[in-house]
Amino acid sequence: MAQNEIQTVDALLVGAGIMSATLAVLLKELDPSLKLEIVELQESGAVESSNPWNNAGTGHAGLCELNYTPQAADGAVDIKKAVHINTQFEVSKQFWSYLVAKGSFGSPRNFINPIPHLSFVRGAKDIGFLKTRFEAMRQHHAFADMEYTEDKATMAEWMPLMMQGRQADEQIAATRVLGGTDVNFGALTSQLLGYLAQQGDATVTCNQKVTDLKRNADGWRVSIKDTQNGADREVQARFVFLGAGGGALPLLQLSGIPEGKGFGGFPVSGQWLRCDDPAIVEKHEAKVYSQAEVGAPPMSVPHLDTRVVDGKKSLLFGPYAGFTTKFLKHGSFLDLPLSVRPGNLGPMLAVARDNMDLTRYLIKEVMQSQDQRLDALRKFYPEVKSEDWRLEIAGQRVQIIKKDPQKGGILQFGTELVAAGDGSIAALLGASPGASVTVSIMLELIERCFTGRNGAWTAKLAEIFPAREKVLQSDAALYREVSSRSDALLQLASKTPVAEPSV
Repeated sequence: MAQNEIQTVDALLVGAGIMSATLAVLLKELDPSLKLEIVELQESGAVESSNPWNNAGTGHAGLCELNYTPQAADGAVDIKKAVHINTQFEVSKQFWSYLVAKGSFGSPRNFINPIPHLSFVRGAKDIGFLKTRFEAMRQHHAFADMEYTEDKATMAEWMPLMMQGRQADEQIAATRVLGGTDVNFGALTSQLLGYLAQQGDATVTCNQKVTDLKRNADGWRVSIKDTQNGADREVQARFVFLGAGGGALPLLQLSGIPEGKGFGGFPVSGQWLRCDDPAIVEKHEAKVYSQAEVGAPPMSVPHLDTRVVDGKKSLLFGPYAGFTTKFLKHGSFLDLPLSVRPGNLGPMLAVARDNMDLTRYLIKEVMQSQDQRLDALRKFYPEVKSEDWRLEIAGQRVQIIKKDPQKGGILQFGTELVAAGDGSIAALLGASPGASVTVSIMLELIERCFTGRNGAWTAKLAEIFPAREKVLQSDAALYREVSSRSDALLQLASKTPVAEPSV
C-alpha cells in the first residue's frame, strides 16, 4: 500500500481480545463478503484481559457466584441475575459448539474443560442464606442439578483439600453443580483468530496504536501508528468497534460521540496466589466461591479454583484487589488522570464521595503482607503452607462510572455497550462477567449497529443459535436439549477434565 493510500474496510475492530475476536467471527459467518481488520496494540492477541492468568477462567453461569443472587431484607433470594447470566453462557456455548461442529475450528479441549462449581460458606447466618438460595435456585430448570450439603463427609468428597485440618465443630455448608466449566479465554481467542484467518478479507495487525478517530459521511477515518517502525496510516471504516478492554474508554472519549459523554473509569488491579504442586493440585477439582468482605467489589469475591491452561492443572486463589491508575496491565500511570473530562468529573467525584468503604478496602488490600494473604486462603484451605504458593499479577479491570440524576454518579460493576445513534461505532466498557457472556453482548451489538442487515441474517443466526436467552429461561425442555447438544460437541458431557497437574 502506498504511503498516502487510505485503506477501506467494512469493519475495524480495536483490540485483539475475546470481544473483537468473537465479533469478527460472528460478522464473517453472517456475511463472508465483509472486509474487516482487527488492530492490536501489543505484539499478539489475548495479551490483556483475555490472557488465562489475567482472569479466573470461570465459565460464569450463575452456578456458584453468590453476588449474583442478592438477599432482600425479608430473607428472600433474587435469582434473576443468575438465571440471566446462565442462559447467556448457554448462548456462548452454542456459538463455540457451532464452530467446533464445522470441523476447522480445532479441539474444544484447548479452551474449555468441565470443572464442578461450588459455593462455600461459614457460620450460621451465611449457611441460612446458602440454603435459601439453593431452595430458590433448584426450582429453576437451569439449576435443577444443584446439590446442597452441610455434611462434612460429603464435603470431604466434593472438596477434599479444603476439608483437611478443618475444626470438627466449624459450621460450614456448600452447594455443588457438576456441570461447571473452566475456560481458557486466551486459547479461545487464539482459536477464533486462527479460524478468522482462514476466511479471507480478515486481517489481524499487531503493534498498532489508534491515534485519532474522525467521523465522516462514510463512517470513520481512523489514524493508526505502527509502534515498531513509527509509520502512520489511515483506515476508512464503515463501522468501528472499540473492544480494547480498559483502553476502550479513552478511545470512546477520542471519538467524541455524545453517547459517550459522562462516562468515567475506575481501575482496579488484581493478584492471585498460585500453586502448581501436583500433590496439592490433584486434591482439589472445583471452582469454589464464597462471600465477599463487606465493602469489597464484586470482582473480589474470594474463590479457590482449578485452572486448566495448556493441558496442565494449577490452583489459583484470590483475587486480591489493588489499585493503580493504569487502564491496562501494559498501560500508563497517566491513563486515569488523562481520562478526566469536564463531562465526567462530577460523576467521578460523586463516586469518590459515596464509595469510601471501597477506598478503605482497596488500601487494606494493597498494604497486605504475604502472611495476610495466606490467612484469607486458610479459610478455604486450613493446612496451607507459604512455600507452596506464589503471587501472580492478574489483569486490570476498569469499572464503569456513569452519570446518575440522583447521586451525580454511580460506580457500575458489570459491562455496558455504548453505541452511537447511527450504529457506526460502539465501545464495550466494564468487566465481569464479560468474557463468559461475550457472545450475547456481541449479538446485542449486531442488533443495535447492523439494523439494516438483521433481516437478511435471521436465518443464519437461527442456524447458529437454536435458542436465545429469553426462551432458554422459560422453556425447560428446550434448555435441556440445547445445553446437552452443546455439552456433547464441546466434550463436556463426561464432566471429567482431561489434564494433568502442572509441574
